[in-house]
Amino acid sequence: MPELREHAGRHYAVQFHYALPDDAWAVELSEAVPAPAARADVPDAMTHRPGAAFLVAFVPDEDPALEPTVHIHSHDEHIVPYEIMRWFMEQVAGQVERCRTAYAQQDPEAVE
Repeated sequence: MPELREHAGRHYAVQFHYALPDDAWAVELSEAVPAPAARADVPDAMTHRPGAAFLVAFVPDEDPALEPTVHIHSHDEHIVPYEIMRWFMEQVAGQVERCRTAYAQQDPEAVE
């Protein structure tokens, strides 16, 4: 389930998924788009859903020697407000911490 946040009248979404080819968790930031009107009468339905990701952080979870990276995926210019960037990076930092905790539990000598 994506996490949504509104800032200055715009909606943003952070979504997590596993990127199998990269052996990493992908944390995506996108501008959220309105949900289809057909869902308006569904109780607790989201009013917005993630759009196309323009920032993607890859957090490796198989090799503790690999560092997380942030990729910019956009053909258009996107202005990301500071508070939204901080929120996104907090989400990324949380995923890094979860992966490092998992490393430590699986192989305590692999994590320094």
